[in-house]
Amino acid sequence: MPSRTSVPPIRRLPLVVTGDDELLDDVLRLAAAGGTEVELAGDPAAARTRWLPAPLVLLGADQAQACLRARLPRRPRLVLVGRAGQLDPGWQVADLIGAEHVAMLPAAESWLVDRFAEHDPDRPDGVGARIVAVFGGRGGAGASVLAGGLAVTAARARLRTLLVDADPLGGGLDLVLGWEQLEGLRWPSLTGADGRVDAPALVRALPSRGDLVVLSWDRGEMLALPATAMAATVDAARRGRDFVVIDLPRQLDDAAVVALQATDHAFVVVPAELRATAAAARVVAAAAPHCGALSVVVRGPAPGRLRATEVARALGLPLAGTLRPEPGLCRGLERGEAPAAGGKGPLAALCQRIVADLTGAPATGAA
Repeated sequence: MPSRTSVPPIRRLPLVVTGDDELLDDVLRLAAAGGTEVELAGDPAAARTRWLPAPLVLLGADQAQACLRARLPRRPRLVLVGRAGQLDPGWQVADLIGAEHVAMLPAAESWLVDRFAEHDPDRPDGVGARIVAVFGGRGGAGASVLAGGLAVTAARARLRTLLVDADPLGGGLDLVLGWEQLEGLRWPSLTGADGRVDAPALVRALPSRGDLVVLSWDRGEMLALPATAMAATVDAARRGRDFVVIDLPRQLDDAAVVALQATDHAFVVVPAELRATAAAARVVAAAAPHCGALSVVVRGPAPGRLRATEVARALGLPLAGTLRPEPGLCRGLERGEAPAAGGKGPLAALCQRIVADLTGAPATGAA
């Protein structure tokens, strides 16, 4: 029986956002000439969940003002497209929405065909990193520990891994790994990131050990994390890493929504308790519209003997796995030991299975 977390190969298609039928006909003709299919959205609201994952976005001139009002995050490879006369002054609007190019038809037809041809979704190098998100169904559920365990496990499987701390109130994921003394940039140094970030430069600047790199908050002044900074970071991570784990807050801010929309799979961690399940239902209701695949991990003990399957059924989610109590894990975290680093125990076993299901990497045993 296949695992509930198995993810099929992803075909990420260019996204066309327009309500102009004549313009759409032109773009579809050019996409066909470039040898690719496209996804369609009539306006920015309909495009929101596909805005960041798409490898290329063509925004029709008829939707430029609507895009500004929708406050969609800036992203790379955004093209403003229209016919001559629709885009005056085109570059002023393009700058406001963060478009990298303005394509005026019919003059730019051959250029657009080339852009479509570059983004063939069947090319192996077009897949990019697997991106997963983890968040708690209630406070103290253990989401950060699972996120850390997944990242450590992926790195042990020789996957170039990035662990992203998207929760400014979480105290810093570097503490979960015992990395607080490692040199490297934290979020406060990157909150101004906008547009395209050089992936190798980002990796070199962050705290790292082996194949694992971490982007964490620090313990200084709390700053707001702009959605544009998260969008630029996620784009760089998809291009420059094999596996990305994002630890999300339970209350989603704009940056967290951007991160969640870019994920291939998300996991909500819920203690096996009635009240925790009720709290998780509200969190799931807020998160589910922003991600395509969402599963629950149920953590014991179950003081009222609530079964994991009952928690999953109450939330209407597939059960990705369970976590039995692991006292040694808590002691290890207090000593600065990264979760699942030894490759043994319930957490390590669950993380190995999830990483294998999502990437095809072989499960790793003890080092």
